[in-house]
Amino acid sequence: MTRQAVLKIIRTGPDERKQLSARLGLRGKMNQADVVAATEAIICQVRQDGDDALLELTARFDKVRLTAGQLRVTEREISEAIDLVDVRLMEAMRLAAERIRSFHALQLAPDVTAPTGQGGQISLVSRPLDLAGVYVPGGSAPLPSSVLMNVLPARVAGVRRIVLCTPPRPDGSVDPAILAAASLAGADEIYRVGGAQAIAAMAYGTATIPAVDKITGPGNIYVNTAKRLVFGQVDIDMFAGPSEILIVADVSARPDYVAADLLSQAEHDPLASALLLTDSDTLAEAVAAQVARRLPLMPRAGIIERALADFGAALVVPDLDTAIDFANELAPEHLELLVAEPEALLPRIRNAGAVFVGPYSPEPLGDYMAGTNHVLPTSGTARFFSPLGTLDFIKKISVIRYTRQDLADCHERVEHFAEAEQLKAHAESVRVRFGTDLLARKGERP
Repeated sequence: MTRQAVLKIIRTGPDERKQLSARLGLRGKMNQADVVAATEAIICQVRQDGDDALLELTARFDKVRLTAGQLRVTEREISEAIDLVDVRLMEAMRLAAERIRSFHALQLAPDVTAPTGQGGQISLVSRPLDLAGVYVPGGSAPLPSSVLMNVLPARVAGVRRIVLCTPPRPDGSVDPAILAAASLAGADEIYRVGGAQAIAAMAYGTATIPAVDKITGPGNIYVNTAKRLVFGQVDIDMFAGPSEILIVADVSARPDYVAADLLSQAEHDPLASALLLTDSDTLAEAVAAQVARRLPLMPRAGIIERALADFGAALVVPDLDTAIDFANELAPEHLELLVAEPEALLPRIRNAGAVFVGPYSPEPLGDYMAGTNHVLPTSGTARFFSPLGTLDFIKKISVIRYTRQDLADCHERVEHFAEAEQLKAHAESVRVRFGTDLLARKGERP
C-alpha cells in the first residue's frame, strides 16, 4: 500500500477547493428517496399502531421479540448494569459528567427585563421544556458519551422529564455502559426501542412512551431522516450528517499528531471527512507517510481507508490566509489549529462547530472529557447552527406589563399600524381602553 493510495496530496487552486466543498456538502444526501419512503412508512405505522408497531418493528429490525411490558428498562436492570461496567470506565464517565454538567451550568442566562418609562416593564423569561427525548444508537460500538452529552444539558436546563430510547441487543438487554451513563446523567426513563420507530414514538407518543417536546441524539440515516420528518411536530437538535475534521497546520506541526487525528475521525464512517489544510509540501508528505504506517494498525482500517479514499486529502494551499478562508467556507464540525501561533488565527474563525487550539487539544478530548458538547453541526451547517447546549432545552416567553400611562403614550401609533394592515379589530382592542372605540363614538356604553 503506497502512501498516495491512503491519503491523497492535492495542490489546490480555487476551482479544486470549490469542487471539494460542493462534494463534501453532498455526503449522505444522495439517493435518499428509498430511505425517506421507508422511514415515512415506519412513522405512519407507529402513529397508527403505537406499542404494537414498536413490538413488530423491533422483531423485524432488531430480531428481538418483546412484550409491551418489556419496552421500558427496569430500575433493577439499570442497577445490575452499573455493576457490570468496567471500574475505569465508570470513573471516566463520572469525571466527564462532572465537567459537562459544570460547563453547561455556565450557559444558563438570566431573564431580561427593561422598564417602559411609565411604571411598566417588558421581559423575556426562561422556561425549561417539559419533556425531552434522547436517542442513543446501539450496535457494535455503544456510545455512552452521547448519553452524557445529550441528557446532561437537558438536566441542567431543568427539563421535567427526560426519556431515552436505545435499541436492544440480540438477547433483548441494553448495553450496560449506556444504562450506567443514563443513570449518571439523570435520565428518567429508558426504553429498549431503536431506529426510526423510536423517533416516531417520541414524536407522537404511544401507550408506553410519552410524546416529547424535543428529540436529540445521533443515529444512522434512518434515524436522522425520521428526525427531519417529525421536525415541526417536535423540535430536534440539528440536521446531522457524516462526521468531519479539518486540520489547519503549518510546518511546525508534528506529522504523527496530524495523522493520528485524521485517522481518529475517519474511523467513524465511510462517509466521514478527514482533511488537512497546509501551506507546507513537506508536512503534507510527512503526514501521508504517517497515515500509511498507522492505518494497518487500526481495527477499523477498512472503514478508514474508504473514508480517506472518498473524502480525505492533504490539501496544499499557498498560505495560511487561504487555509482560513477555505475553513470558513467549509464550516467544519471539528477544526484543529496545529500551527505555530494558533491564537492569532482563532479570532478569524467564523464558522466551525468546535475549534481545537494547539497540539494538546486533540478532537477526541472534545468527544469525551473537555466538558464542551460533542453534538456539533456538520455538512457546513456550522454557518448557522451551534453546538448542543443548555439553552437548547429552554424556551423563552415574552412578558408585556404596561401601565395605563405606558399605553396612552403609544396607543395612537398602535392604532395606525393596525389600520395600515387592515386589521380594524386590532385597533379597536386598543381604542376601547380609552373610550374611542366604535361603540363609544356612537354614544353607546358597555
